[in-house]
Amino acid sequence: MSDHAHTDSGRVRVDYHHFLVHDPEGSVTEEELDVSHNGLIALSDGQAEIHTGIHSGYVQVTVVAHRDAPETAPGQWEEIVEVSLHSPSGELLIGALEDEMEQELPPLAACGPGDYRLRVHARGRDTAVDLTTKKITEQ
Repeated sequence: MSDHAHTDSGRVRVDYHHFLVHDPEGSVTEEELDVSHNGLIALSDGQAEIHTGIHSGYVQVTVVAHRDAPETAPGQWEEIVEVSLHSPSGELLIGALEDEMEQELPPLAACGPGDYRLRVHARGRDTAVDLTTKKITEQ
């Protein structure tokens, strides 16, 4: 039996250098996000901000949900970060900060409500730093 729950890919809108991974039923606080891990992910209750090099535009996001810890993803990734995130509803969703998603990506929570590890791989964050671009430069 494969540990893959689902895989999909799509464009995600970026505003102010980030997009979100969030649980719609997760608590959202007014507290500052924890950025102690690195410059790629910041955490708060119920959400993670994925930071980008571009100020605004689109990035290409591929979602692969696993039931078990996966091996390191192949590819020439410039950054890889893994953090813990809690999902009270069992729906960890990719979301844009200010706009509706053009294409909904599948939920990341493959096993319902509970604690998850979120691994983010990135490349291209230094390509168009602080710019607004229509061309996808980051994955």
